[in-house]
Amino acid sequence: MKFEHRFRVQAPVEKVAEFHSSSTSMAAITPPPMVVIVHSAPATLKSGDRMDFTLWAGPVPIRWVAAIEDASPAGFTDRQVRGPFASWTHRHSFERVDDRATDVVDSVEATPKKHLFWGLVGYRRAASSSLSPASSAAMRSA
Repeated sequence: MKFEHRFRVQAPVEKVAEFHSSSTSMAAITPPPMVVIVHSAPATLKSGDRMDFTLWAGPVPIRWVAAIEDASPAGFTDRQVRGPFASWTHRHSFERVDDRATDVVDSVEATPKKHLFWGLVGYRRAASSSLSPASSAAMRSA
């Protein structure tokens, strides 16, 4: 399954990149009603780092470990090392519009695991439907 979401933030690209490189931004960019608890991560994310967290989907905890790759002022990739998918790759790209605006592009490629959950919701639907885009409200204030 593939998903791409693009949104504009009224902030310079440098501020957007700085915001996203902070592990504390995870809670702000996680779309409701999901809640995230970060168990371990460096304060500033860079290539080679790992982030260990739990996403709460209502009462269901989803433990996840992501590796940070290809970090630069233009974006970074988080790749699932351990979690609910067979594979998950999420590229965060930051594109300068002008001195005061940046386009943020989230590109996700994921493959569901063979699991009872996917059978209950219908694997074919899960494999072809879009994922929910992250909230951009926090970024507007970056």
